[in-house]
Amino acid sequence: MSSPFPIPLNALRAIEIVARAGALAPAAEELGVTVGAVSQHLRRAEERLGMELFARTPQGLKPVPELIEILPQLSAGFASLRDGLATLTGAHEGVLNVTVGSVFASRWLIWRVNKFSSRHPGLEVRLTVTGAMLDLTRPDLDCGIRFGDGHWPGVSLSLIGGQDFQPVCAPEFLRRHPDMSDLGKIPVIADQTSMLDWPLWLGAAGFDPKLKLSGPVYSDASLAFDAAISGQGILLAADMMSADAVCDGRLVRPFEKPVQGAHGYYLATARGRRESKKLKLFRDWLAEEVPASARGYLFQSQPDAS
Repeated sequence: MSSPFPIPLNALRAIEIVARAGALAPAAEELGVTVGAVSQHLRRAEERLGMELFARTPQGLKPVPELIEILPQLSAGFASLRDGLATLTGAHEGVLNVTVGSVFASRWLIWRVNKFSSRHPGLEVRLTVTGAMLDLTRPDLDCGIRFGDGHWPGVSLSLIGGQDFQPVCAPEFLRRHPDMSDLGKIPVIADQTSMLDWPLWLGAAGFDPKLKLSGPVYSDASLAFDAAISGQGILLAADMMSADAVCDGRLVRPFEKPVQGAHGYYLATARGRRESKKLKLFRDWLAEEVPASARGYLFQSQPDAS
């Protein structure tokens, strides 16, 4: 009787990794074999299936459309196997690995993660802070928090907040520029990484959406935020990220005109991956903590001490 699975599991794993990475080396490293062995896995799988799985191009191996279509299922299947084994052995249940961007980490999460840890003392949160959207099927990642429009392939998403945004500046800057009726004459901090839409806010606030703005330019969102606090100019910021600084007086909102944009902060997980108990605890905490923090940490309710 022939096997219902004509391709060995290691070969399937090699196919899945190469399809995601576009190269043989990452698969060789993860499987603990040589690049040549991975190449043989792919060749033999193609022979057994009677079709090519990858196009060989100068830019590397490109999965054919048929493989691209089933890749989410392959990735989810291997993630489920890893999760099942981890549950069986109890491995990693005491650590939640989260990948986040620098602004969310430095302006929001780092100030609140102790509240989550206090509520769940046996669960350690480990952060991987990067601007890149990492592969959430990796065994060393449980979830990610990212700002964007929510259109990312291969992931399941839930919006956690951050859609409202408006300009902020330091109180001292506002004293130096009390008349903000002409933003074209006021230093406006440009965050080159920002997805927030100045024309959208300008139009909603009654300004000319085509108004030319100028001022200091930063390629790092966290530095742009610090530049606003130091009084270098006015910055467009998500209310969720500026709430603490507004609450403690480091920043003010000179217009008090929030606008809801098309982008927000999302909790992202690999599509098809089983939600672990630790991830559900984190998701539930975010659902409670994000609304509680909308006005800044001084107004947050404290954990029940009883």
